Amino acid sequence: MDDGSKTMFESIKMIKKFQEMGYKKLITTPHIMSHRYKNSSQIILDKLEMLQDALYDKQIDIAVEVASEYYLDEHFLYLLNKKEILTFGKNYLLFELSYTRAPNNLEEVVFDILLAGYTPVLAHPERYLHMHKEFCIYESLKEHGVLFQLNINSLAGYYSKNVQTVAKKLIKKGMIDFLGSDVHKMEQIETLKKVLQSNTYYEIFEKNKIINNDLL
Repeated sequence: MDDGSKTMFESIKMIKKFQEMGYKKLITTPHIMSHRYKNSSQIILDKLEMLQDALYDKQIDIAVEVASEYYLDEHFLYLLNKKEILTFGKNYLLFELSYTRAPNNLEEVVFDILLAGYTPVLAHPERYLHMHKEFCIYESLKEHGVLFQLNINSLAGYYSKNVQTVAKKLIKKGMIDFLGSDVHKMEQIETLKKVLQSNTYYEIFEKNKIINNDLL
């Protein structure tokens, strides 16, 4: 559908790995990004049904749900206005930004999301380079009701050392609410497994109230 798994075979192979690692439920969040991934709620739901049928046929007993990761652009605002949004859990809305360019209307969009009845969840906050030297932006977003979902593989330095450093700072300050794998291919699962067995991973729960288990 986007930059994730390319085949049903690969999807099932990854899901079996997650199951072996102890995962009970997976919530996938394909991109909706008008300039790159022209997905829709219906396309995503249709693909979910295909995947669930394949898992049933292979007798793989694991819950799989979908939401979407919305890129903050005009198309997202159009979908928000129509309330054509795929959420997870208690009406959580996952969204992302440009990695390099700060949006001009971020606080306004956050207000619109809240006004529409959704809880905004910022995907991988540690990866936005334009926020790294202005940590006050993170603090402002939290004050405005935005939850943060950290990519677990960020803690392995998978994206960069700078991203790893910011991820640890967000953890230290108790600003993380959700953990996401961001696994797109088999090779990333090995990195994920290493992080899940590290001391850094357990430190997350000492300072942050992680609410993934509320989604089970």
